[in-house]
Amino acid sequence: MNLVRDRTVQGLTLALGVMLIVSALVPSWIVNQLLFAFSRAIVVLGLLVLWRTRLVSFGHALYFGLGAYTVAMTSRYTGVNDAFALLGAAALLSTVVGFFVGFIIRRYRDIFFAMLNLAFSMILYGILVKTEALGSTDGFTIEQPTFAGIAFEDPSEGKLALLCLLMVVGWAVAVGVQAYLRSTLGRLTTAIGDNEIRVEYLGYSAEHAIHIKYVLSTFLAGLGGGFMALALGQVDPDSMVNWTASGELVFVTILSGPGSVAAPFIGSFVFEILRTYAFEWMPHAWQMIVGGTLLIVIFFMPGGLWGLVSGVAQRLTRRRPAAAAPGAGG
Repeated sequence: MNLVRDRTVQGLTLALGVMLIVSALVPSWIVNQLLFAFSRAIVVLGLLVLWRTRLVSFGHALYFGLGAYTVAMTSRYTGVNDAFALLGAAALLSTVVGFFVGFIIRRYRDIFFAMLNLAFSMILYGILVKTEALGSTDGFTIEQPTFAGIAFEDPSEGKLALLCLLMVVGWAVAVGVQAYLRSTLGRLTTAIGDNEIRVEYLGYSAEHAIHIKYVLSTFLAGLGGGFMALALGQVDPDSMVNWTASGELVFVTILSGPGSVAAPFIGSFVFEILRTYAFEWMPHAWQMIVGGTLLIVIFFMPGGLWGLVSGVAQRLTRRRPAAAAPGAGG
């Protein structure tokens, strides 16, 4: 396996360089949109791994919210305000919880897998809403973080620094997931979805493999939740842990498509723009626009946005030799 020659990694690296340059030139509202989109994209990367195993989770807001609340409560009660430390704590707690919950989750499939995840997330939601020490329905506000001891007085500069960190981390986790999917264990992803019995006959434990994929997804969900908390500057149960947050993550996963680790970043950005303008144009019926978009994707683009992009790219590559043929013959 040579990741250096992997076109996906090369494309992600090129995109990272372009985005780092462009981010310094765009207005602050676009910076905010990119922060929200890429924070969600990190979570969707984990859901993509599960989806390739034909497993869908309707409860990953549990780990998304754990990451967000870890950032808020660590900053509030310990005084630690460094972004690196806060994000590390968010990812660590979500991974530990996901590891232990995974022993239960890995035994279930199909709708049982999806709904059991939802049940766990709603338990956390109920605890947060009923506990004043955890912010209850109001949640917590978060102070602007520092970056390795560097503090930015201008909030817009702090958001730009957070976006640069998010893009670098997003590139790293996407490359890591790509390496995992190309490994022996990662290649079992689709095999488990097709036929678990054959995987067992090959000497691999399907439950063990699913457990690893689940823990990976919880790590990414906690990390994405931590970034979202820092981007928003506030956490609350309804936006971080409620079933609607899980629904948004599943929506973006379907919108993106499972074809590439780059797909979640494209799908998340499109979703953020779609939701923003839908709310601006039809504030009382924006859910109808989002729902209609989901129906269009399911009926006409089963491969998601990535399937559309790859299909257009294949058509362009097929036309080039045809266009060059007459000249070659002359």
